Amino acid sequence: MFGQNLEVQLSSARTENTTVVWKSFHDSITLIVLSSEVGISELRLERLLQMVFGAMVLLVGLEELTNIRNVERLKKDLRASYCLIDSFLGDSELIGDLTQCVDCVIPPEGSLLQEALSGFAEAAGTTFVSLVVSGRVVAATEGWWRLGTPEAVLLPWLVGSLPPQTARDYPVYLPHGSPTVPHRLLTLTLLPSLELCLLCGPSPPLSQLYPQLLERWWQPLLDPLRACLPLGPRALPSGFPLHTDILGLLLLHLELKRCLFTVEPLGDKEPSPEQRRRLLRNFYTLVTSTHFPPEPGPPEKTEDEVYQAQLPRACYLVLGTEEPGTGVRLVALQLGLRRLLLLLSPQSPTHGLRSLATHTLHALTPLL
Repeated sequence: MFGQNLEVQLSSARTENTTVVWKSFHDSITLIVLSSEVGISELRLERLLQMVFGAMVLLVGLEELTNIRNVERLKKDLRASYCLIDSFLGDSELIGDLTQCVDCVIPPEGSLLQEALSGFAEAAGTTFVSLVVSGRVVAATEGWWRLGTPEAVLLPWLVGSLPPQTARDYPVYLPHGSPTVPHRLLTLTLLPSLELCLLCGPSPPLSQLYPQLLERWWQPLLDPLRACLPLGPRALPSGFPLHTDILGLLLLHLELKRCLFTVEPLGDKEPSPEQRRRLLRNFYTLVTSTHFPPEPGPPEKTEDEVYQAQLPRACYLVLGTEEPGTGVRLVALQLGLRRLLLLLSPQSPTHGLRSLATHTLHALTPLL
């Protein structure tokens, strides 16, 4: 505030053991985040603040936040967003809060589910329908995929953070598409942790969808639906060919704004899933803020062809020593609109990292 009065923009500060980042939204709400995590990046905290404000708009609406008539009432209304905001602060299995891409999984029988989803959407009278398992999108209609950022990330995350319920009729605002006029988010549980999500206006009523329409379209697909349940933490269908050295991966499609994230591709090994997630999140932050071009779409064309030629396409990091068999490896590779980050076991030789990453990216390309 002192800086603002002097027309100086100050966006972050560091003490001996804390990083402080703040951001003002619409000249109305200022959010401040403090982290004592060693080496945390400002990029990560800035994106956290964007997600938190997005969550506030999603559940309260932009008008309430920019034209505050009664502070006490606003504080009361904002309690609805606490559960969602808490899920950003915890050790989530998702990564969309950081990448600003939708967390996805690849079902074994995707075309069957996609067909049923399109038919169900038409019968329900909405173009916005998705199938969500543990906060990750399994399949979605074209309309749902066209949702802007941040609601495309926030809606599945919200569904994953809510306590289990058979059906819900939930008012939401779309921070990008409709920040002042609420829509209805309808959710229908097909199997534990697998939910159907619809975004619609005043119609249809929930009673029209449940149970008749639901049973007609989804009862015949029970087996393909059951096959989606293990996909939560794994993201890829069982049997997908991955190199045994891979302990975790993050694949981003920078134009479609979708990502695959897993730290459990091949069962149990050290380090723990929590440590793997932390390593990949930190590595993503490093390569995004240091090495690769900004994410929204492909790099802008500039007259400086020399600079364009010097944009890195791959980098790697060894934690610990480079002695064979010690220290996990992290490698990042960008080809066109896709970026792949791999966490690899200490046995993986450093001279083979780029080749392994290229081979893995080509294998994953048809999926995303």
